Amino acid sequence: MLDVRNLHVAYGASEVLHGVDLQVGHGEIVVLMGRNGMGKTTLMKSLIGNLSLRSGSIGLDGKDITKLPAYKRVESGLAYVPQGRMIFPAMTVTENIETGLFVRNEKYVPENLYKIFPVLREMGSRRGGNLSGGQQQQLAIARALATRPKVLLLDEPTEGIQPSIILEMAQTLKQIRDDSGLSIMVSEQVLSFALDIADRILVIEGGNIVYQTTKEDVDVEKLTRFLSV
Repeated sequence: MLDVRNLHVAYGASEVLHGVDLQVGHGEIVVLMGRNGMGKTTLMKSLIGNLSLRSGSIGLDGKDITKLPAYKRVESGLAYVPQGRMIFPAMTVTENIETGLFVRNEKYVPENLYKIFPVLREMGSRRGGNLSGGQQQQLAIARALATRPKVLLLDEPTEGIQPSIILEMAQTLKQIRDDSGLSIMVSEQVLSFALDIADRILVIEGGNIVYQTTKEDVDVEKLTRFLSV
């Protein structure tokens, strides 16, 4: 569903990603792990089109989206929840979700989003900035799902979220995948969360994928060493 080949990304003269290759299958959850500064967010931003590529290619469901602007990538089926959630704090919960509807020329929030996130229906008239961190993350994911994506990108979704909500979020993401067949790629540092949701785990270090494993074959001790400062 997502096919990334030989991705090179630079900030000016400084190259940050050095030929990254990765694939995400239909209905697969892939977790990208690594310490801060290793290239996780850079990779996410380059996939959605917020950063230009030096070279490489990005395929989505068999279509080459490498040269498309970000909004065209969203139209093609790629959705992105950035680090820090980036909801619109002055807009209501409902208005936030509705910003995702324009991609498909729809007017009403799909009922299934409220089944996944019932708290968003209850708080529909409340301003997004007044929600808790966990509720804002639910809102950001709902807004992304409103675009009816084929692949959902989540950058550090557990950041600033309390442990009980992290567990609930893991269950929700697996439910979304199981119900819709959505492909999901998550960048993450919380190992317990990654082990809970991942079909496959990749580790990025110094702008390269240095380790990858299936959930069944994961070496937790080795993975922990990669994540240790």
